[in-house]
Amino acid sequence: MCCLLISSARDVVIASATCRKWREAYRKHLHTLAFNSNDWPAYCDISPILLEILITRTIFQTTGLQGLSILMDDAGEFTASTVIAWLMYTRETLRRLFYNVPTSPNVNILAICGRQKLEILAVAHNSVTGVEPNFQRFPCLKSLSLSHVSISALDLSLLLTACPKLESLELVDPEIAISDAQVTVELSSPTLKNIYVEAISLDKFILETDSIERLHLRDCALEVFELIGKGTLKYFKIDDVSVIHLDIAETVDNLEVIDVSSFTIIWTKFYQMISRSSKLRKLRLWDVTFDDYDEGIDLETIAVCFPQLNHLSLCYELRDGLMHYGLQGSSNLENVTVLELGWTVINDFFSHWVEELLKRCPNLKKIIIFGVISEAKSHEECQILAKFTSSIVRLMRKYMHVEVQFEYE
Repeated sequence: MCCLLISSARDVVIASATCRKWREAYRKHLHTLAFNSNDWPAYCDISPILLEILITRTIFQTTGLQGLSILMDDAGEFTASTVIAWLMYTRETLRRLFYNVPTSPNVNILAICGRQKLEILAVAHNSVTGVEPNFQRFPCLKSLSLSHVSISALDLSLLLTACPKLESLELVDPEIAISDAQVTVELSSPTLKNIYVEAISLDKFILETDSIERLHLRDCALEVFELIGKGTLKYFKIDDVSVIHLDIAETVDNLEVIDVSSFTIIWTKFYQMISRSSKLRKLRLWDVTFDDYDEGIDLETIAVCFPQLNHLSLCYELRDGLMHYGLQGSSNLENVTVLELGWTVINDFFSHWVEELLKRCPNLKKIIIFGVISEAKSHEECQILAKFTSSIVRLMRKYMHVEVQFEYE
């Protein structure tokens, strides 16, 4: 049996309106259907009622639909009865569901699609309430995304319990309801491998999983974040996060990537956490502020602790006449083949810093220099930039085997 590869509802609607064979083909063989306002701007010119009719007619002419995506930005609200009809019609065969339109009143998607064959579920701009793991169970679900969703801390915890095969979790700007004065979320899942958390503000966030491999925290405000696991974490990224107490120490033994940016940390505590990551291959410290700068962060420490490092990214910064990443020691970064260096404010010492780093990376293949250039520059700033450019050109004549790339913003 053949299977239609066209997934955009726009193409289906246009084709089926002009050709009887198309209507027959998508009725029997179409397995994926997507209604996306970015894909077809004409959706935005249709009233919510007419849009519901269009979607209803299209869905109800399919059989065996496995993937349904309804992503309508600024579409207003859909009526609950219509959305329930779509889900009831497709739920027995549906494997993938993406839905981001508010409904009036709220539709309990979990109650309708629970105990079915869903493998991927992404819900936005809706509410999740009254989770009952014994009834609303998702035996096949591997990926869950909740974006701008209202949910209680308890329901979120119960929802993970209801997904025994869950591997990927994405939480974006959720509205988390709590029952006491402290905003605390405790999540546990033995199968989770990938976790992405964005725009969450909590007092305490505890995550327990024995299988986690990737963790990305972005734009969060947390007093306490604790990750409990068994050393399976390979990728850790933290971007524009405010956290007073960060504890991932139990999970770092097999870390391969650490990417930290727009972050304030106490280096001694952070170093104690990651110093056991002897398998680290990529280290990125970008726009990072160290509260305990006088303790010192130098290339010697990086070279000794992370012998397998092959990708190093550092953003140069002077504070009170002192440099964030010192050049102390003599150990080389033998395995580093890619070096990314940048500045927030350029000065004459930056060229010297780049030169010393090049000397410490004998097997370097590529260097990328990132810079920030303001629209209005004084004559002195222009002179510094010109001097830096000339010095880099002269320097790289000594390293003809190294590829050089500049990226300015």
